[in-house]
Amino acid sequence: MAKKKKPLTYKGHPLRRKENLIYYGSMADKYIVMLQVMDTKKVDDLDVATKVSVQLQLTDPDIKSRDRVVKKSEKNSLYLAMDVAAVWLDRALATM
Repeated sequence: MAKKKKPLTYKGHPLRRKENLIYYGSMADKYIVMLQVMDTKKVDDLDVATKVSVQLQLTDPDIKSRDRVVKKSEKNSLYLAMDVAAVWLDRALATM
């Protein structure tokens, strides 16, 4: 019997990755956070993010993509970016 894969989550919200983009949150909600890894460096044989763009966005498909951005920031690590993303998303969804 094949096991069903559980989606990856962080602090109760789903994570989806495509190349250097990470989407945090559900498209069914009003907001998501898009994280884009802008720069990396090699540590041993791993690529570690050194510059990450964070954007809180509306999920409404009728709004132009540039008008969807509610907040944006840049962080020096993926950890810091995910920390900011979790706070922004929780606060935005709490105001709905």
